[in-house]
Amino acid sequence: MPQSHLPAPIALSKASQLSTLVENRTVYSLNAFELNVFETHQTAHQVPLSMGHVVLTTMLQGKKVMHLAGRPAFEYLPGESVIVGEDETMVIDFPEADENNPTQCLAVAIPTDTIRQTVDLLNEKHPRAEEHMAWQLDTLDHAHFQNTPELTGTLERLVQLSRDSGRIKDVLATFTIQEMLVRLMQTQARQLIFHNYAQHLTSHRFAAVVQYIKQHLTEQITVEKLSELACMSKATFFRVFKRELGFTPIEYIIQERIAEAKRLLRNPLNSVADVCFRAGFNNTAYFQKLFKQYEGMTPGLYRKQHATGGA
Repeated sequence: MPQSHLPAPIALSKASQLSTLVENRTVYSLNAFELNVFETHQTAHQVPLSMGHVVLTTMLQGKKVMHLAGRPAFEYLPGESVIVGEDETMVIDFPEADENNPTQCLAVAIPTDTIRQTVDLLNEKHPRAEEHMAWQLDTLDHAHFQNTPELTGTLERLVQLSRDSGRIKDVLATFTIQEMLVRLMQTQARQLIFHNYAQHLTSHRFAAVVQYIKQHLTEQITVEKLSELACMSKATFFRVFKRELGFTPIEYIIQERIAEAKRLLRNPLNSVADVCFRAGFNNTAYFQKLFKQYEGMTPGLYRKQHATGGA
């Protein structure tokens, strides 16, 4: 995963400083939210944890296995986040934790009023593309996801504010927690459309846009064509797409082409130039620049590290 998706590390505690080696908790309380840092320094299983609020948890280090009601257990790794519902109990395994490989996790407890006010504001002032789909924070179907750079940046600011002693930190914290909620809902909107677009072709105009992009990835794709598919003017489509999904249509096309390039680079027989054109780029220098920007390494180094021999 690109390093931009990983929040800046927080210094680990020494074992002698911990009150418990399993889910030792450090709390930073502000008016707008409560930030918790959990550390575990020994193997443990079936550890229950309930925080009494809607909580965004983000893994920083190590590995957990999460058990949430009504869902299969899943591995929880750095660069990922999980939204846990109000009064929901997490049951957690720490299969690999020890003094040399501790786990560390952020947990941001969000007051119900803050969530409601943010959701109401979005629905009133910035509605989604489809009237029948209101903004909401989903704690069930799309609650486990990979972090985006934007969400990671917001989390880093929350950590900084939690440790700040400035007089206006609570004011800044209110704005930042609202931004975090917007980023979360945009992430969930992307999961809904990007992962399941075929199921929403008749109910969401952006599903047809996503399908077209995937089917014509190696061709020239214009915003004019995409806005036509969405039955919007070019300006409205560009604005609403970014508002609902968190990035522009052009940025989405680039991300899809980078993902295709990564798939092709896993075959060591594919040259970087060949991958460039097969993934829909028409300039190798531009492709290499974008790839390094998104993945933190050149296409050649990525191929060297990830080549498997398969197409």
